[in-house]
Amino acid sequence: MTEKLYYTAPDVDVWTTTVTSVRQDGETYIVTLAETAFYPEGGGQPSDAGTIAGLPVLDVFDENGEVYHRLPAHPGMGAVSCVLDRKRRRDHTQQHSGQHLLSAVLVEQLGAETVGFHLGREVVTIDITAGALTEADMLAVENRANELIYANLPVETYWVTPEEAERMPFRKRPDVQGSVRVVEMKGIDLSACCGTHVKRTGEIGVIKLLKAERHRGMTRLSFLCGGRALADYQQTHRVVQAAAGRFGTSRDQLLDVIAKWEQEKKEWEKRLRQYEAIVFAVEAERAAAESGRAVIGRYDQYGAKELQMIARLIADRYGKTALLASTSDWRAVIAKAPSSLLHAGNWLKEQAALFGGKGGGNERQGQAAFPSLEALSQFLSRVETAGID
Repeated sequence: MTEKLYYTAPDVDVWTTTVTSVRQDGETYIVTLAETAFYPEGGGQPSDAGTIAGLPVLDVFDENGEVYHRLPAHPGMGAVSCVLDRKRRRDHTQQHSGQHLLSAVLVEQLGAETVGFHLGREVVTIDITAGALTEADMLAVENRANELIYANLPVETYWVTPEEAERMPFRKRPDVQGSVRVVEMKGIDLSACCGTHVKRTGEIGVIKLLKAERHRGMTRLSFLCGGRALADYQQTHRVVQAAAGRFGTSRDQLLDVIAKWEQEKKEWEKRLRQYEAIVFAVEAERAAAESGRAVIGRYDQYGAKELQMIARLIADRYGKTALLASTSDWRAVIAKAPSSLLHAGNWLKEQAALFGGKGGGNERQGQAAFPSLEALSQFLSRVETAGID
């Protein structure tokens, strides 16, 4: 059985050991070692990474107490050098220990139990038995958790017998057989856990709560610890400072400036719609005056949405069926005259299909998209020759 250095010597990140078995599994190889510091995936914590004999460790998993390492090639038998990805281990340790601390604080502050834990690549989440959390709840929990981090309290890990475990006040009663591994944050939390953890709470660094959302009748709380929290703050700081610079203000006044900008934007959008209505009305009048019973036009400055409005104006104000095409997005729209018996949507669908176009609509109006500008042009040429029935 492999000696698990991640328990017996958690600070080891470079070691030499012996390969005890190798078997091929598809295009990869499953390897066991006499000693390993590579933690296998389990308990909500992803596996460690690193190298064995210079080969990248693709996965680490545990089966019946044995630790298996997946490699892309045969490492050879005998002695091998192993290197643990210390940065990844430190990250997982900070997040996992932070979760224990946060879960204990949630019980203390809100009486909320943790029933699910996921250590993701970017964000950590826990599912808790609580209703919607207020901003005040979030702030109180975050402040208390960081207060306990700053206290730099000791964290101990040890094994106990099933009989001893029965008498211990765990935050959550473990459902395991045999000896139980205990993670104890002095005066804060007592949990059964197989994961890797810090030696003192100060090593967690900081806990930052991100959001709380309802999930399957509970609340899912997203958070970051340690290096992840610092990286998130650094990115947020860069974004906020850049945004403040764009608006020519300070970080403290940024929200007020954005609120003012949003109000001004609404006013400009209102004016723009008014100006568009005037422009579209002028264009509809021009197009209707220069055509016969039906208006067929090409435009490169307007998209389908704008042409729909112009086509409806031509049909409603001037009583002419309008077929207008946008050469910029290869689309055509139609709005029929009130007196026309044409089913606009069906007609456009049938005619567009002859040139690879797809579309449809209702009796009064329709829209079609074409696979290319050439297909659209061919469609328009045919309609100009045959007319709109």
